[in-house]
Amino acid sequence: MFFSPDNRSRSARHLRLYAYFELAYTVTDFCAAALFLAGSLLFFSEATTYAATWLFVIGSVLFGARPSIKLVRELIYMRMGDYEDVAQSLK
Repeated sequence: MFFSPDNRSRSARHLRLYAYFELAYTVTDFCAAALFLAGSLLFFSEATTYAATWLFVIGSVLFGARPSIKLVRELIYMRMGDYEDVAQSLK
């Protein structure tokens, strides 16, 4: 099944990929939160409202990237031959 926690321990390659993608997920999450915080602070001044809006837009894109990161990881697992989990979820 997609997003199965068992995938991370199937092989050394799976473990390495899982670690890289978890790092990417965490960095994306942190950056999105930092941009939202900075945007919120910039909204206190009318002079920086335009910049704040852009920070919110970029933060929103990063929050949208989060599920994409997990989907890409699962697609890579499928390319590695992990069809069992996907086949189970389609039954």
